[in-house]
Amino acid sequence: MGNRGMEDLIPLVNKLQDAFSGIGQSCNLDLPQIAVVGGQSAGKSSVLENFVGRDFLPRGSGIVTRRPLVLQLISANAEWAEFLHCKGKKFTDFDEVRQEIEAETDRITGANKGISPVPINLRVYSPHVLNLTLIDLPGITKVPVGDQPVDIEQQIRDMIMQFICRESCLILAVTPANSDLANSDALKLAKDVDPQGQRTIGVITKLDLMDEGTDAREVLENKLLPLRRGYIGVVNRSQKDIDGKKDIKMAMAAERKFFLTHPAYRHMAEKMGTPCLQKVLNQQLTNHIRDTLPAFRSKLQTQLLSLDKEAEEYRGYRPDDPGRKTKQLLQMVQQFSVDFEKRIEGSGDQVDTVELSGGAKINRIFHERFPFELVKMECDDKEMRREISYAIKNIHGIRTGLFTPDMAFEAIVKKQIVKIKEPCIKCVDMVIQELINTVRQCTNKLDCFPRLREETERIVTSHIRDRESRAKDQVLLLIDVQLSYINTNHEDFIGFAKCPHAFHPKPLVIRKGWLTINNISIIKGGAKEYWFVLTAESLSWFKDDEEKEKKYMLPLDNLKVRDVEKGFMSSKHAFAIFNTEQRNVYKDNRFLELACDTQDEVDSWRASLLRAGVYPERSSNVSNCEEGVDNFSMDPQLERKVETIRNLVDSYMAIVNKCIRDLMPKTIMHLMISNVKDFINAELLAQLYSAEDQGALMDESQEQVQRRDEVLRTHQSLKEALAIIGDISTTTISTPMPPPVNDWRGGGGNRSPPTSPTGSRRMSSGQRPSPGGGRGAPHPPNRPGPLGPFNNSADSPQIPSRPNRAPPNIPR
Repeated sequence: MGNRGMEDLIPLVNKLQDAFSGIGQSCNLDLPQIAVVGGQSAGKSSVLENFVGRDFLPRGSGIVTRRPLVLQLISANAEWAEFLHCKGKKFTDFDEVRQEIEAETDRITGANKGISPVPINLRVYSPHVLNLTLIDLPGITKVPVGDQPVDIEQQIRDMIMQFICRESCLILAVTPANSDLANSDALKLAKDVDPQGQRTIGVITKLDLMDEGTDAREVLENKLLPLRRGYIGVVNRSQKDIDGKKDIKMAMAAERKFFLTHPAYRHMAEKMGTPCLQKVLNQQLTNHIRDTLPAFRSKLQTQLLSLDKEAEEYRGYRPDDPGRKTKQLLQMVQQFSVDFEKRIEGSGDQVDTVELSGGAKINRIFHERFPFELVKMECDDKEMRREISYAIKNIHGIRTGLFTPDMAFEAIVKKQIVKIKEPCIKCVDMVIQELINTVRQCTNKLDCFPRLREETERIVTSHIRDRESRAKDQVLLLIDVQLSYINTNHEDFIGFAKCPHAFHPKPLVIRKGWLTINNISIIKGGAKEYWFVLTAESLSWFKDDEEKEKKYMLPLDNLKVRDVEKGFMSSKHAFAIFNTEQRNVYKDNRFLELACDTQDEVDSWRASLLRAGVYPERSSNVSNCEEGVDNFSMDPQLERKVETIRNLVDSYMAIVNKCIRDLMPKTIMHLMISNVKDFINAELLAQLYSAEDQGALMDESQEQVQRRDEVLRTHQSLKEALAIIGDISTTTISTPMPPPVNDWRGGGGNRSPPTSPTGSRRMSSGQRPSPGGGRGAPHPPNRPGPLGPFNNSADSPQIPSRPNRAPPNIPR
């Protein structure tokens, strides 16, 4: 009966398979199994039925097995069958078993000839079987039939590969004897995943259907295309026998008689037939399971440890206990408060390396997004100069003023301060949205209590919205405070006395940046990039932004700007500076062509040059000319006043922006963020109690109930499995692995032929002792054997020769 000392192992694995299937395969362990692989009509189903001794598998033409069938054979005193999907129902009529297999197959695949990788689990108890676990897989087909998909062959191969590619799976390669072994689909698939042949057992069927005068002796003796585990021959019932309801017991008796009486097989009859195949499979599977036990136990322990903490929490859990609900509500609210504070204030434990948390995002809003919105708000320089010019003229009225009016400065400044309101309100909105997102992220841990999560989100979000109006009112109040008094005595304000266009001799730097000079001599390198510095008096450029090596300083007197069309092959946008008195601007160049990467940069540089008094070239168009006169008066005194106020506005707005940038985070932090944290700590629990019945709040979700049951079942199953495995003796002696053959592709292998009890070598019928050695061979040593595409006899070692002697008579 095989390895009796370890025979309890296979029932153990069967129990584990049932346990894991019952919990949805959550314990993803590679359980040892035997997969039956072969082409269509190779006799796979007949082999399985011979094991059971009953007709129970679907029959018909074409592809019949369309779903994997996990068949567990268990030795017992009575005979019955059970399906995993029909728990508790025993099948004693095996015709009903066949009908249930067909119905379950059609339930998943439909009535057509389609296939599915979802297995059917069938357990058969019988006094006539050995403990085995086999997987019957669909037969390999080449051509789609009926409404099968065109890639049916590839689908079947992929399904088979899912099972046989596992290192823990033994492969039962079934091949009919009346076909060329070198073209066996089963052996080809097995060779792809098991090149050393350690997991492959060959089965040769239909030996009784071979042509007269031919036999499979060389195959069964493992000489032709040798396997490490060898081949076993079986004789199944013919279709006529099946249709005639021939009893399987009679068929197995006929099989036994066939091997005992056939001249080519009678010397190996004890190693052939279905009973022998059952014993070999039982022994091989038991040994295989024993070898995989250490890794098997390690995986079970890892799974158990990962579930220990969660199972401990669920053990003794009573969903309807009022005390438990109160305690859990307090724990949940406290955990929510801690999570919210950690996300806002930051925490060293469980640092998220994938995305920014709520506090980090709010910090980015304060110090990156909000300043950017303030800078983006800056108006067009040309528009501001026009507004200043109008303000000065309107203040002087009919008179011509001698001094720069401070009222014009105050009017322009207040207009700019009002514009700050929009980015400030936008900043508050962004922080509110981030707070709401943080609340939602923190309530993810409340998923197991849907009503509690919903109420918590509603209460906290409503409080945030209530604080929104308070925060926005305070922000607008800050802007109104700035509008109420223009403090021109501020220590950072340049004032009229410090204004560069008044009495201060030091030039004011208006702009710095990189520009490319396009029209430098080609001999000197063509276009080149320099660091430019624009002041109120000159335009200088340096080798780099360290401003140590000055290349040139160009005075701004009599300079103007004009547009330059973008070149067809150029990716940059350009403008030109030229002298109105037709003088060279730079060396021999009448104009200086400067280029930037974008049109926005060009417009920005033109606006800066305008502030420095370098105006655009006047258009010949009358309307443009009138507009130019209207916008930019050529009165030098007025232009100086405009430039003075422009610089003063920039200086004061820098003070206002600095103050607002400092006060906005403080205001939002005090009125919004800190207040929300205090609300969660002090008032959330009370509002939850007053909002809804405590029992309804702590009602579990259906998913949580299922999760708890699944964890407890899985944990218990793992503990039982480990307990059973721990009781198994690992010192049991098993049959060792056969020695490796030369190669699947080798000619004749490297095994010696079977020997008789007297030590002499056995020969096939019709062979004579070869002159070069003691082994009868149908081919000379220097010629390859008939191995078809697997032939590689050049790699096969030659068997050393022995003196010629005739073999003794061997009793049959």
